[in-house]
Amino acid sequence: MKTRKIAGQIMGQLEAFEGSKAAMDTTELLIVRGKSRQKIQPEELGPTISQILNDMGAKKLDMFSDETADIISIIDEQIRSQVQIQGETDIYGIYRLKESFENMNCNADYGMGLIDDIAIFIVLWKDKSGVGPLFVELVISALEG
Repeated sequence: MKTRKIAGQIMGQLEAFEGSKAAMDTTELLIVRGKSRQKIQPEELGPTISQILNDMGAKKLDMFSDETADIISIIDEQIRSQVQIQGETDIYGIYRLKESFENMNCNADYGMGLIDDIAIFIVLWKDKSGVGPLFVELVISALEG
């Protein structure tokens, strides 16, 4: 499946494939978490995400655009079809993600791209102390079933 191939390429590029685990794996949605072996500095998190999307040939999306909000809504529906979640869809919760990581004493960044009808959402974070690994969370969504 195309979602697995894309996830494998990105996790491989981040040297996070070994030991990574799928948090959700359906025909439409793949969520993978892992730890990167790369030593990426906090100021390089955003540029690293941009470079990965560029290397994949993805169209980088503005995180605050209507298009991105629509895609986040689709991904939310895909998740809710598999897991019961209390409360309404909050597409703006994703925008608070970086702030919540920073409140936990982590540096974090995220970005979203689109390859045809496949959405790619990448989150990278690490402890501000510099100790410990770089964590990766990757969401790959087939937007059209």
